[in-house]
Amino acid sequence: MAVNLDKDAYYRRIKRLYSNWKKGEDEFGKVDAIVVSVGVDEEIVYAKSTAIQFISVLLVFQNESNKANFDKMIEAIRGSKEGKTVGVFSKDKFPGEYMKSWNDTLSAEGLEKVDISAVVAYTMAVKEDGELALMKKAAAITSEVYSKFFKERVMEIVDADEKVRHSKLAESVEKAIEEKKYLGGADPSTVEMCYPPIIQSGGNYSLKFSVVSDKNHMHFGAITCAMGIRYKSYCSNLVRTLMVDPSQEMQDNYNFLLQVEEELLKELKHGVKICDAYNAVMEYVKKEKPELAQKLTKNLGFAMGIEFREGSLVLNAKNQYRLKKGMVLSVSLGFSDLVNKDAKKEEQKKYALFLGDTIQINEEEAATVLTPVKKKIKNVGIFLKNDDEEDEEEEVDDAEELLGKGARSAALLADRTRNEMTAEEKRRAHQKELANHLNEEAKRRLTEQKGEQQIQKARKSNVSYKNVSQMPREKDIRDMKIFIDKKYETVVMPVFGIATPFHIATIKNISMSVEGDYTYLRINFYVPGSSLGRQEGNIFPNPEATFVKEITYRASNLKAPGDTSVPSTNLQNAFRIIKEVQKRYKTREAEEKEKEGIVKQDSLVINLNRSNPKLKDLYIRPNIAQKRMQGSLEAHTNGFRFTSVRGDKVDILYNNIKHAIFQPCDGEMIIVLHFHLKNAIMFGKRRHTDVQFYTEVGEITTDLGKHQHMHDRDDLYAEQMEREMRHKLKSAFKNFIEKVETLTKEELEFEVPFRDLGFQGAPYRSTCLLQPTSSSLVNVTEWPPFVVTLDEVELVHFERVQFHLKNFDVVIVYKDYNKKVTMINAVPVNSLDPIKEWLNSCDIKYTEGVQSLNWTKIMKTIVDDPEGFFEQGGWSFLDPESEGSGAEEDSESEMEDETFNPSADEEEEEEEDSDEDYSSETEDSDYSASLGSEEESGKDWDELEEEARKADRESHYEDEDTSNRKRKVRSSAPPSKKKRRH
Repeated sequence: MAVNLDKDAYYRRIKRLYSNWKKGEDEFGKVDAIVVSVGVDEEIVYAKSTAIQFISVLLVFQNESNKANFDKMIEAIRGSKEGKTVGVFSKDKFPGEYMKSWNDTLSAEGLEKVDISAVVAYTMAVKEDGELALMKKAAAITSEVYSKFFKERVMEIVDADEKVRHSKLAESVEKAIEEKKYLGGADPSTVEMCYPPIIQSGGNYSLKFSVVSDKNHMHFGAITCAMGIRYKSYCSNLVRTLMVDPSQEMQDNYNFLLQVEEELLKELKHGVKICDAYNAVMEYVKKEKPELAQKLTKNLGFAMGIEFREGSLVLNAKNQYRLKKGMVLSVSLGFSDLVNKDAKKEEQKKYALFLGDTIQINEEEAATVLTPVKKKIKNVGIFLKNDDEEDEEEEVDDAEELLGKGARSAALLADRTRNEMTAEEKRRAHQKELANHLNEEAKRRLTEQKGEQQIQKARKSNVSYKNVSQMPREKDIRDMKIFIDKKYETVVMPVFGIATPFHIATIKNISMSVEGDYTYLRINFYVPGSSLGRQEGNIFPNPEATFVKEITYRASNLKAPGDTSVPSTNLQNAFRIIKEVQKRYKTREAEEKEKEGIVKQDSLVINLNRSNPKLKDLYIRPNIAQKRMQGSLEAHTNGFRFTSVRGDKVDILYNNIKHAIFQPCDGEMIIVLHFHLKNAIMFGKRRHTDVQFYTEVGEITTDLGKHQHMHDRDDLYAEQMEREMRHKLKSAFKNFIEKVETLTKEELEFEVPFRDLGFQGAPYRSTCLLQPTSSSLVNVTEWPPFVVTLDEVELVHFERVQFHLKNFDVVIVYKDYNKKVTMINAVPVNSLDPIKEWLNSCDIKYTEGVQSLNWTKIMKTIVDDPEGFFEQGGWSFLDPESEGSGAEEDSESEMEDETFNPSADEEEEEEEDSDEDYSSETEDSDYSASLGSEEESGKDWDELEEEARKADRESHYEDEDTSNRKRKVRSSAPPSKKKRRH
């Protein structure tokens, strides 16, 4: 890449350099002048001269009068301070006659040269905002290439068991940066590698950036990868270790390496000496795992910018420079020469772990990681399923040798069949283990809960007046009229000439009717035995007391002489006011009920930094108001804040999120961020445990009346725009998620549903696509959303599984038996096997049956007597292959025999029918049995005909016997039963 000179950058940096030189600190105090000379050499990528972006005067005067120009320069140097020493970059050596003559002139003048590379590097190590933006972009591109290309390619190699050389894989990474899809929209001409990617495995490791990838084949053990990408001359760096089937010791060592990096990031702050940070990390390693202290890399990183590695700012025990806010470092630490005790092959015995990121130094907080590639063990570990043992493979090889090439296909087919059978047997064996574990675990859990006494919720007792003095002294009360006290929400009614107060909560309903000259007001009250509501039950503080069920008042509609108003006016006003007070009371009660059980959340800590992760133009579900409103979602220190255009605010704390789900817009009309909460939050006067933020992608509704044509330019343009919009939104959401995960140090992780494992079902009224994630089963595109946490599931039962039905139902039973089971209806039967496979991989027990069960009664039975339930076999009654189900069927058939008592005539008719059916069945069965036996023995047709005639004669005798038996049965029938018909 050619050197581009930036005028503005030159002026900014020359000012900074000049001010530091005038102060005379460090090496600047030893030089009288600074000389920067730049030659022309395309092979020199990193040089201090180009890094500072100086416009060198010496480049301007390349002509015949060089000597005269050199004399002027020497004269200027002599006139600066004492004029004896010049500061130069001693390592920058450009070729050519011009540079040679200039260096000779300096030497001839007897000027002392002082290397100022280190102090200039320290001066320029603090990056400007524009430089930081470029370095962040470079780090983002490195992360994209690693995640989307390198890691995926390694997974393919391991999955297909390919043999690929380290050097070839490194070359493929270099070619990948030429493709725009891996560059996050950057121009490929502005992107290049800082160094050839370094890929190592198979016991040969050198944890340095000066080595190259060798030509050995990649070994499936610990695979280290280091790659750095430059964007517009600014560098970034990333190091990761992928592990295939790592042992527990390898996993522990890797987790410890992650902890060491976290400690290092905490130490790297503004004003801290580099050596102090290094020593603090070494002390931590010696304290936690002293045996690994000698195996840690000698330095822990270096400063970066236009130059990839700044030699004067290396993180080691000797460096006295202090860190400054705005510096960008490449931290890289690892353990080498580790021994794998569980290794079976020679290449696996020695391994290394290497980890590195591009980071930015902050004022007081820990350093910010600019390469947000996930690095937990679950993200870098490749765990393969256990295949059949090697001895089986050897047996197949031996068989091939014995049988020859002609029989190989048969041997392979037999091997494949055997493998499939063993896989099915493994699934059944696994389910059997799960069934045993399920019953034991459930029994233990219920035993522990037995001691916990369930607190019964008592209905709030509403007292109108605590003493007589609070009773109102109104004229209507003295006149024996109905009076409504709005302050105490009480209706004062005359009962037998006494003003009696009734709280509004005791009134069930009221009705008013006009009949002739009278108006009737009927008031019904809540009493024991009447329903209070769906959830409240019949709970009264004193159910043994005497209750008033209803009161009816009558008043005349005729105005008597001398009266100021019609008597019935009081009843009409009372009816209206009671309705108003009742409505207000019920609304307040509903709000209080919504607030019940709401756990008080911590306050949101607002981060005033403008660079907070933020998404704009989102809708929230459920709506804050009646109409949906757009707003922005912003991530702060300990939670999210959604701010609508109207100013409404909804706060969601990170520690209250049970599941954070990102639903991409692939195959959907909306793109969604969904939060399933641990504890409900209140907004819009209701409590919510599911909150989601979404935006629409394209048109959800299409105008069918509009003429459409496949070659219509407008339609093609609209489709193209929609594709671009989808890609843009997906990138924006992914970028937001990565920033949030980095901000929370991966404590909050977003789950993406596995669309390939999804199946259709109707958890509510409509059918939708249910998709598993790593820890749940969800549908977040339809409303209401469906989220089931897999850790809370006890077992899954499939109902109505029959050959002639196209659909079946899924019942999800939770570990909390008091929780209502979840039903998913109308699941296509072709999804049964994939669902079973998925549940088995998640260690969830499943059963199936042909009937629909009454789960309300089943769960009530279990909760009432858990010990008895598990003594009778527990959940084994659902499994058709278990012993418990057979016993249950026998008992059911016995009950049916006992309860069914037909009349005598019905008995006779049934006996006749059954005898006839039975005889025909026996004939058929005998004939088929004889036919089968004769065919097997190879008899000829004559013998078969003879046996058939014998069989006919025998059956004729049997018919006569059965008819005689029938006559005897009819004659012996008791006469009393026949009379019962008349």
